[in-house]
Amino acid sequence: MWFKNLQIYRLTAPWTLSAEQLEEKLAPLTFASCSKSDMQTQGWSAPRVKGCLVHGVNRQLLLQLTTEKRLLPSSVINQVAAARASDLEEQQGFKPGRKQLKELKEQVTDELLPKAFTIQRSTRVWIDPVHGWLVVDASAPAKADDVFQLLLKSLDVLPFGTLRTERSPLSAMTDWLAADEAPAGFTIDQDSELRSSGEGKATVRYIRHTLEAEDMRRHIAVGKQCTRLAMTWADRVSFVLTDNLTIKRVTPLDVLKENQETVLLNDDERFDTDFALMTGELAKLIADLVEALGGLEK
Repeated sequence: MWFKNLQIYRLTAPWTLSAEQLEEKLAPLTFASCSKSDMQTQGWSAPRVKGCLVHGVNRQLLLQLTTEKRLLPSSVINQVAAARASDLEEQQGFKPGRKQLKELKEQVTDELLPKAFTIQRSTRVWIDPVHGWLVVDASAPAKADDVFQLLLKSLDVLPFGTLRTERSPLSAMTDWLAADEAPAGFTIDQDSELRSSGEGKATVRYIRHTLEAEDMRRHIAVGKQCTRLAMTWADRVSFVLTDNLTIKRVTPLDVLKENQETVLLNDDERFDTDFALMTGELAKLIADLVEALGGLEK
């Protein structure tokens, strides 16, 4: 249930839609699998098996974007089309022209597409109207863009904006390493990446390795800045912060797991409990991180 990566956005206006109202707006773009002629389809799907398109717990909303794509590499199309073009050349006595080659490729694509395997990928979206966040479980902003493109088709307006803080993560993480001191409520873990801004982009990475203060200061002194830093918040959640304010490798620690009830009546209760726990903890983590970065940009 826990999101592994956090692409974080701010709500730029009060959220006024209930779960039921949002469900109605998403319904016209419900996910459907690829037909024989589709290369790719996208749509909203239920985050929980046999559930609704919008799952709500304690005023927190969970959505899911599903994408299905057929695996038909262009190299395969080109290979088959080249063989067809060779046969056609023998038949007509001259090489096919540009128009014929284009038609051959289109014909091959139409023939192979229904036989191609499909893969599905789902991206979960958490809307927090209480604290004003929209969070996409994606490792890169490009995947979050897919969410916003579909949201734009479903909603009249998009009341979301990029999260910007007074201090950039790049300068803040570099200062934390130089001072050998994490911001209040956080600890620095053993993974880090420092990169030079020079032409060579010299980079040094530490993986499960103690970050010695003298080593960090030496790298910083020659112009490197911290682009990734593993941290733990309140001894409850570990994560990696990047220079573009993406949070990766989110992991709830044992203290949270121990506080959960070990026996629940059914899977629905387990799902709701996990979602409530995740949203409660991550909302606090995001708020503390924004504060550590000087607050929201004015």
